[in-house]
Amino acid sequence: MILSMTGFGRSEGTFDGKKITIDLKSLNSKSFDLNIKMPLRYKEKEFEIRKILNDRILRGKVDCYINVETLDDTNDVTINHDLVKAYIAELRKISGDGPDFEYLKMAIRMPEAISSRPDELNDNEWVFLIEVLNEALMKFNNFRETEGEILQEELGRNIRKIESYLAQVEPYEDVRMDGVKERYRKSMNEFDQIDETRFYQEMAYYTEKLDIAEEKVRLTQHLKYYQEVAKNEDFNGKKLGFISQEIGREINTLGSKANHAEIQKLVVMMKDDLEKIKEQTLNVL
Repeated sequence: MILSMTGFGRSEGTFDGKKITIDLKSLNSKSFDLNIKMPLRYKEKEFEIRKILNDRILRGKVDCYINVETLDDTNDVTINHDLVKAYIAELRKISGDGPDFEYLKMAIRMPEAISSRPDELNDNEWVFLIEVLNEALMKFNNFRETEGEILQEELGRNIRKIESYLAQVEPYEDVRMDGVKERYRKSMNEFDQIDETRFYQEMAYYTEKLDIAEEKVRLTQHLKYYQEVAKNEDFNGKKLGFISQEIGREINTLGSKANHAEIQKLVVMMKDDLEKIKEQTLNVL
């Protein structure tokens, strides 16, 4: 079964007055390449989050965005009024008379003048975050499956087109050999004495040299194998890439041996569809 490396998943939930949103996006890549952005409160769990994403996504250029939005009006910042007033009084003693505003600007920079509620991650919030992450991953993988079904249809269509072009080669095979024989016979007729034995030796040589039976058999096998792997094996992108390279080798050899204009046209059309296959295969997980 084919899965696409292109994916998207979003999930959100509310915990303790905070709205947590996770977005996952991916494009094709040869390996697992993760870019993750999260609030500082979750940084201590970054390694665990990376491991979960690596185990579930496997391959691709992945962006993960974790966002936290405070929903209530609770003020987490507290100004220690008594301490600030004491700082101002001490500063006035040292510097003499001056604008209170200037003393205030200095006082609030002093230690413990401003305090905030500790922004630490507790176990309950971590469990909730994992639940949101798992939901985002489920949607992400569902997206990959849907895209994979579309990819499989496109790949199958292009494989079948190559099979069709290959079937159209056969009628031209005998014609092209007859043409070679005729051209060679005309060349021989320019000489006074013709060695019939040598003529048939040359024909045997060209027949063997231009024979494309093996290439046709191998190409047919590679096309069939590509479809089997695409349908029956999971995480098959790299393997399909190797098979498409083998398909390309047989098509190139077929073209170099063709020696016939119509066969060359069919080879060009095969190459065109093969390029589409290679491009689509790059996006297979």
